[in-house]
Amino acid sequence: MQFMKKIILLALVLFSQLSLTPKEISWVAIGDSITYLNDHPDETGNRITKGYMTRVTEKLPNIHFINKGFNGWTAVNIATEFDKLGIQRADLYTIFLGTNDWWSSKPLGSFSDYQNNTGSFSVYGAFRIIIDKLRALNDKASIVMITPMQRVDFVYFNNFKNNAYGSYKAKNGQNLEDFAIAVNTISNYEHFQVVDLYHKKGMDHSQLVRFKRLKDSATGEYKNYPYPNFIGLPFDPSKDEYPYPIESMNITYDGLHPSDKGYQTIAESLVKIFKKIK
Repeated sequence: MQFMKKIILLALVLFSQLSLTPKEISWVAIGDSITYLNDHPDETGNRITKGYMTRVTEKLPNIHFINKGFNGWTAVNIATEFDKLGIQRADLYTIFLGTNDWWSSKPLGSFSDYQNNTGSFSVYGAFRIIIDKLRALNDKASIVMITPMQRVDFVYFNNFKNNAYGSYKAKNGQNLEDFAIAVNTISNYEHFQVVDLYHKKGMDHSQLVRFKRLKDSATGEYKNYPYPNFIGLPFDPSKDEYPYPIESMNITYDGLHPSDKGYQTIAESLVKIFKKIK
C-alpha cells in the first residue's frame, strides 16, 4: 500500500510538472527592414543590439521565431511573391508592414478591397492575400497584426542619398496614419490581436529622435533642431554630416528604424499578447 501511494504521488508530481511546462510555439515574423534588422545589427552601424523578436523570445523562451523580414518590401510585394518566400507552417504569425507601401505610394484602397478579395492592386487587397495564404498554411494559427510606426525624416546610415521625409505630411495624397487605420480595421474585422504602434503613447513624432543636426543657413554652423523645427530645413547628402549622431537617438536611431529603446517597446507589447496565446 505504501509503495502504491509513492507511485501515485510521483505520477501526480510528473503530471503537474508537464502541465506547467509551456508549449513550444513556432513564430514566423513577416515584415520589412524593421523586422529584418533583428538579425543584422551590423547593418545599423551596430546602433542596435537586437530587435523585437529576440527580445520577445528572451522573455518567452518557449517561442521560437523565424525572421521573414525583407528590406524595403511592401505588403503588395509580399502578397505578390508570397509563394516564393519560403514562409512555412507555424503556430503564430505576425504581420508588420505598411510603412514602405505608404512611402512608395502603393494605393491603400478601401476595406471593400479586403472583403471582396480584389487582389494586390491595393494594400487592403494585399493584406487579404497574405492572410489567406497564412490560413492555408495553418488555419489554427494565431495571427497578430502590427501597425506601421510614425516616422520623421529618414536618412540611411550607409547611404545619405537614401532619405525620405516623415509621416508628418502626406505622400501623394495618402497619410501613413490611414495605413495604420487599415491594419486596425482588418484586425477588428478578423478578431485578430493588434499592436497599434502608430497611436502608441511615447512613439509620436516628437519622441522618435531627440534632434536632427543640420547646418544653420545663417551661420553655416551645425545646430541641433528638435521636432518639428527641422521640418523643411535643407540637408545636402553629398556634403553634410550624418544628421543623427548617437546622442540624437531615442525611439529610432535614424528617424525610421527603431533603436534598442524602440524595439524594447515593441517587444513588451507583443509579450503581453503572446502570453495569452494557447
